[in-house]
Amino acid sequence: MNTVIIGNLRQEKAGYKAFVPEPFPPKKGFSFSSKLISKTATASLQLGKLDGITQLLPDVDFFIFMYLRKDATSSSQIEGTRATLIDAIEAEAKTSYDLPDDVDDIIHYIHALNYGMARLKDFPLSLRFIRELHRELMQDGRSSQFAGPGEFRKSQNWIGGTSPANAHFVPPPVFEMNKGLDDFEKFLHSDDDYLPLIKAALIHSQFETIHPFLDGNGRTGRLLITLYLWLSELLEKPVLYLSSYFKRHQQVYYDHLDEYRVGKVEEWVDFFLAGVIETAQSAIETVKLITVVREEDMRKIQSRGKTASESATAILPKLFQLPIVNVAKIQEWTGFTRQGAQKVIDRFVGLGILELKDENKTYGRSFIYRRYVDIFID
Repeated sequence: MNTVIIGNLRQEKAGYKAFVPEPFPPKKGFSFSSKLISKTATASLQLGKLDGITQLLPDVDFFIFMYLRKDATSSSQIEGTRATLIDAIEAEAKTSYDLPDDVDDIIHYIHALNYGMARLKDFPLSLRFIRELHRELMQDGRSSQFAGPGEFRKSQNWIGGTSPANAHFVPPPVFEMNKGLDDFEKFLHSDDDYLPLIKAALIHSQFETIHPFLDGNGRTGRLLITLYLWLSELLEKPVLYLSSYFKRHQQVYYDHLDEYRVGKVEEWVDFFLAGVIETAQSAIETVKLITVVREEDMRKIQSRGKTASESATAILPKLFQLPIVNVAKIQEWTGFTRQGAQKVIDRFVGLGILELKDENKTYGRSFIYRRYVDIFID
């Protein structure tokens, strides 16, 4: 496969070598094999299937809530966060306060993606938007004092090691970073012939190569993938999230980004497309499982008397959005008294829809929609 010069290492006066990007994209563009183009068509076909089957879900937006949490968890875990999907749901539901401190990373990621989708309805994908996205991701986060939320770095950063001198990778110095960002923004807006999936792959790898923030580059770059594919209208709803794939193949993901920087662009794009295909196929199976669970549990509810099933029918869709609840949350949803809300929970427990999350707890008990949550846990 042909290699493309993405950039070169340059000796800096401080004694280390930093990566300096070439103009992007290369003047001659990128040339991809017929095999890769065929794989792009396969990936697009899988996305079309996913888009079609997703539209059949009556509660598609609630499905997106759960997939978003899953992506947020995986993307944060790539950066070392230990909090889990369950922790993230509990933090949002406010059913527990005994949670890992780094669950905050996941909540910030969810907030940033929601912000990004709302903002892009009337604002272009641009460097300003990326700064705003980073601000929402990092503001008041655990690393905010070092991250410079919403600001491109004004000093050298590095990946791995204790200093640029022994780092695994040293991104461009600030002056070269700004030149790289200018090229990057033009690429975002360029009217070129790159297929959207290939362009999404190039956007991510080039952003990670420039590494324009002091912290949060990986998470911001993975957010850009979802947002760009959504903007490209490959999907009507943002239901493709690749962070779980990257987390599952984390070292290979890092290796391919390294290889991209030495010109092995096709290998990186091939890995990216494999992720799109695998993730889309997995999401299609997830939608099928959700449909089965939803129909079975709706039948359980409707088998009860009319009065009992009315409130339960109204609550079930909300459990697809927030599948861990307590009495207070049911009160909030229904306006019932505490006693009435407990009766609803008891009814759902009796139907085998909810179960007590922690049997050792006497006070502050919460209940989980286990069958549904388990669908999203790898």
